[in-house]
Amino acid sequence: MKLAFTTLGCPGWDIGTICENGSKFGYDGVDFRGVQDEIDITVTPEFTTGLKQTKDKLQNAGLEVPNISTSISVCVPEKVDQFLEEARRTIPIANELGTTSLRVFGNGDLKTHNKEALADFGQDLIEKLLALDGGANLKWVFETHDHWIASQDCKLLLDRIPNPAFGALWDMGHTARVGGESPAETLSALGDRVYYTHIKDAIYDTSHPAAMKDGWRYVSPGEGQLPLAEAIALLKKAEYDGWVMFEHEKRWHMELPEPEVIFPEFVDWFRGLA
Repeated sequence: MKLAFTTLGCPGWDIGTICENGSKFGYDGVDFRGVQDEIDITVTPEFTTGLKQTKDKLQNAGLEVPNISTSISVCVPEKVDQFLEEARRTIPIANELGTTSLRVFGNGDLKTHNKEALADFGQDLIEKLLALDGGANLKWVFETHDHWIASQDCKLLLDRIPNPAFGALWDMGHTARVGGESPAETLSALGDRVYYTHIKDAIYDTSHPAAMKDGWRYVSPGEGQLPLAEAIALLKKAEYDGWVMFEHEKRWHMELPEPEVIFPEFVDWFRGLA
């Protein structure tokens, strides 16, 4: 498995610092979810007029870009045109960088539609995404997130779209912490459709000021209560050879450790797993 980090974890770093530190800390790749003050990389100079220079910096640092994390939500029919436009901006950047996958969300309005109807909307948009110029060259990974954390819910979409260009992004924290699933249950349901993974640890601690609405707060990998080591062991047993991305969400949770501290800690923790 190869290790990546997300730029959510280092919102103060410019491209040069991302490349320098990513390489120094022992990562193989970087997953772009914004750069500094801008969450959409497709509108930044670094990925438009300066794309070649960015590509050169990444290559010189020995870093791949396995995934670009988009804001596209495939089960929201009211915003199809908006999401298709974002995809049209993102695809050529991804192809130029040699990116393997693009992350998408599910979302959707459960007050108006049931999960089956939302999955139908998702099928329609994903087919449109795959039909875009260059879209079929990429894998589109659907994150276990928002309304779509339970693996059986994710299968509603996966089963509708057997195209191997579409698969799952397994956020191990979400399926365990929010979905209440064991890693074995999740992997059994998603199987070989897992193309990408997110890892972060958390502990249930309602008394802590940093606790989220559900009572959990994020902690350093290996210090929490989530079955991360078990999930990784199962992936190894299943011969998963894809990416493991450390999803340190510093941009959203400023109380979390600085990237200069936590990024190398994650590498040491992961490499130390049996």
